[in-house]
Amino acid sequence: MKFPKRVYTKKEVKTAIDLINSGYKHELTVEGSPEFKEKVCQALELIKTAGYYDFLRTYIREILEIDGLTQLRETEVAIWANKFAVENPVDAASLFIQKASQMKEYLEGELYYGGNAEKRSVEKRMEFLETLKQKTQDESVKAECERLLQMWKDSSIAY
Repeated sequence: MKFPKRVYTKKEVKTAIDLINSGYKHELTVEGSPEFKEKVCQALELIKTAGYYDFLRTYIREILEIDGLTQLRETEVAIWANKFAVENPVDAASLFIQKASQMKEYLEGELYYGGNAEKRSVEKRMEFLETLKQKTQDESVKAECERLLQMWKDSSIAY
């Protein structure tokens, strides 16, 4: 069985879920300018450090540079990101994990956007930052995780 080119119909979603449940992982590709690719590679190294790389490859096939708004493209199993979204590798890594979590919920048929879903995706992002902070040996990465965690905690009062 081959992973569907797009994941939109019930049949395509079922095929994707069946493959994921049997351990399928994507060969993650990155498309964009050399600078974009370099920043994404830095973020991917942090994702590996935190132990989330298999999670990312389970739910995301591609990270593609665009000029528009950064977004999850569910039917394409891809993250479209602009150059600003990857400028800070720690923040980009947490964004990628957040989008992978949203993709997981999409495939599982859960409401993956709006109120409670947004709260869950931010919690996943914060969980990732906590894990990275604990697992990295790089003091500057630890400090950036702490800064971002505080920012998310301060902004999540509305939830």
